[in-house]
Amino acid sequence: MTNEPGLRVLVVEDEDLLRWVAKEVLTLSGHRVTEAPDGASALRALRTGEAFDVALLDYRLPDSDGLQLLKEIRRQHPTTAAIMMTAQAEPDLAAEAARLGAYRLIDKPFDIYELETLVREASHSHTVSHVA
Repeated sequence: MTNEPGLRVLVVEDEDLLRWVAKEVLTLSGHRVTEAPDGASALRALRTGEAFDVALLDYRLPDSDGLQLLKEIRRQHPTTAAIMMTAQAEPDLAAEAARLGAYRLIDKPFDIYELETLVREASHSHTVSHVA
């Protein structure tokens, strides 16, 4: 853990155990984490007006996909850094995620010991993509 203040992180993941692990790791590192098991819950969290520093987004959600959610995050909170997660990479997913401004696409399962570092790095990235 660094001496920097904690970040506000939105974790959008439909797998309960993975969402819980991400929340625990990030909370223990001093971050404030909001959980969302699906796209609708994530949109409700975004509508509260709280600005998130980083969003950790699953690509496949029960009610939407992470790319659609990323577009909405860009529209509402253009400075929020985004990390996309996927268990089954599709050929054009990385390119599309990058085009929409995602900091990185990571494969699941991911190394939980690297998660805090990745979230911190994403929060320092200033790459913002404008989506039409």
